[in-house]
Amino acid sequence: MIKQTIKSFAIALLGGAVAVGAYDYYKPAPKAYVIENVKSSTPTQFASYAGPAPSSIDFTMAAEKSLNSVVHIKTQMKMETSYGRDPLFEYFYGPQGGGTAEASGSGVIIRNDGYIVTNNHVIENASKISVTLNNKKTFDAKLVGTDPSTDIAVLKIESGNLPSVEFGNSDEVRVGEWVLAVGNPFNLTSTVTAGIVSAKGRNINILKGDKDKNVFPIESFIQTDAAVNPGNSGGALVNTQGQLVGINTAIASNTGSYSGYSFAVPVNIVKKVSTDLIETGVVQRAFLGVNIRDIDQTLADELKLESNDGVYVAGMVEGGAAENSGLKKGDIIMSVGSVDVNNSPELQEQVGKYKPGEAIDIRVKRGSEQLVVPVTLRNSEGSTAKVEKVKVDVKSSLGATFTKANPDELKKLDVENGVKITSISQGKLAQLGVKKGFIITKVDDTPVATPDELIDVLGAKKGGVLLEGIYPNGTKAYYGFGM
Repeated sequence: MIKQTIKSFAIALLGGAVAVGAYDYYKPAPKAYVIENVKSSTPTQFASYAGPAPSSIDFTMAAEKSLNSVVHIKTQMKMETSYGRDPLFEYFYGPQGGGTAEASGSGVIIRNDGYIVTNNHVIENASKISVTLNNKKTFDAKLVGTDPSTDIAVLKIESGNLPSVEFGNSDEVRVGEWVLAVGNPFNLTSTVTAGIVSAKGRNINILKGDKDKNVFPIESFIQTDAAVNPGNSGGALVNTQGQLVGINTAIASNTGSYSGYSFAVPVNIVKKVSTDLIETGVVQRAFLGVNIRDIDQTLADELKLESNDGVYVAGMVEGGAAENSGLKKGDIIMSVGSVDVNNSPELQEQVGKYKPGEAIDIRVKRGSEQLVVPVTLRNSEGSTAKVEKVKVDVKSSLGATFTKANPDELKKLDVENGVKITSISQGKLAQLGVKKGFIITKVDDTPVATPDELIDVLGAKKGGVLLEGIYPNGTKAYYGFGM
């Protein structure tokens, strides 16, 4: 859900390169923060960019080309709480606890017919999303799809002839190259900062995996020293030609504000993920099917390797793409396609650009030989078939059974429609404290009169929802939760 305070994630020792079915080990990193902006009373503070750009570098063209493609995103969500409320009391004194949280971030127009890419954490659990263009026009946005594995989401607004961004190629981004971060930090719209690419292929262990939900984090961030702050999340990282090379996502900081390091999802990953979400509603994620580890000096000495280049194959996933294509334990993966890889995040990034069923050439070092192995990638189920979007089983998720409320009961309670809960078991409603007999009258201001209507409305929701209803004794109540 959208946070009331800036989210922070303690760095944990996660298995690396999970997108390629791999395991790796990483050293502890600085505390990382997602960079969304939550409405608060935080005072404005002075911030500066560390060092001027050389006078020969002109950023004006890049800024002009990208500013109109970056949007300001505002979200609302119903708090995950349950409470009874007295409308008369609230009329005079305001809401009684819970209520609505507001947050903001940035997004980038990727198609002129209204498709916008942002971070998943910017819109997570939002019940309402609005988008304001650089010309100050505001639109309600529809959530097209999300990918927690890369922290990418796609929105759609109903408008045409929009100023979409030009895509660059993140594989061609070089360390030391100048870049601009464009976004809306601290609700300061249309803000541009400059810096250089500090590193590529960074894994900061900020994204959480969940095998049950098919979430396998892919972290191969572009690290920059362009100043980004809360509210920059989902904004553009562009090169000096104004081409999109990344989506600003996180900062490394002990305070939650910029202190020298920021991280962006590479645009080649963004392009692939957003295309999948637009076309199929779900990311078509490919797996190589190997267990890997980075080659450090200890491993190089143990295996008597001449260099530390490449990624070591420590094991194979039985029946996986790699095993079936002839890769072997002990191979050292040197490149994927035409791109060299020297650590697990880089391998993640390159495999993450492809779909199940696509064939890629893997160049490996096997003993003293180097050879190219064609590999046909597979999905998490070990198949090359397209993955279909799975609809949430709403009834199972809620943990309740329903019936249409009796007309006489509705009349007695002075309500026109409602769906009555006839039993409660384990699920979202029980966790919220909803009791048997509660009559649901509305879902996010949409009236519901039958169980089928209730399920249909909830099935179409993504993020926070608010159930409004009444108990048989006349007590009105509101319950908010995430779908």
